[in-house]
Amino acid sequence: MSLIPRLSPYSFIFPDPKEASPEGLVAYGGDLHPQRVLAAYKRGIFPWYNEGDPILWWSPDPRLVLYPQDIKISRSLKKSLKKFEVRVDTDFRSVITSCKDIRSETWILPEIVEVFCQLHEMGFAHSIETYKDGELVGGLYGLSLGAAFFGESMFSRVSDASKVALVHLCQIAEEFGFDFIDCQIPSEHLKRLGAVEIGRARFLEELHSALQKPGYYGKWKIKQ
Repeated sequence: MSLIPRLSPYSFIFPDPKEASPEGLVAYGGDLHPQRVLAAYKRGIFPWYNEGDPILWWSPDPRLVLYPQDIKISRSLKKSLKKFEVRVDTDFRSVITSCKDIRSETWILPEIVEVFCQLHEMGFAHSIETYKDGELVGGLYGLSLGAAFFGESMFSRVSDASKVALVHLCQIAEEFGFDFIDCQIPSEHLKRLGAVEIGRARFLEELHSALQKPGYYGKWKIKQ
């Protein structure tokens, strides 16, 4: 850890992510102040650590991204789109809590839940929710800055519930003119849905461009 920069508690400045370790670790320490978290995402960096560890800040290479227009909708998923009610930003805390609780081991620690709930109230974090018979059965949450959406986690209690949320996120992203959805760590599941790996340098260039564009802040609404 001695070769990895330690963040100052008095500054929200991050090291250059291009100088990350081979594993993608940029820095450690600091805190989860909302402004520090926003500063991290603007640099292509995100917190990811286990309980009992110092806060670890990452910028992996390669990076997994989903361009909204490239979402792959199978025949079965197309049928599933009609089986759920989709809402946006109506129960953010339940979505992030469900993402945490559905896994036996998770990096979504209580302090992560609280800072993202704060960011939701500030208009930066958003949830896409899928309901069946009035019950929340799936969804996802993430952070929106400029024309970029940073997907954090998804959950599903019934088949296709999280996939339906992702399809609707892509539809919203296209409507808003977003450039990409950051999926962070490569995942075969998301690759099957259209996500692709790109190098960190390209990701940072695309992020810089996306941050120059106007964002959509405050609570989102979708067309029913």
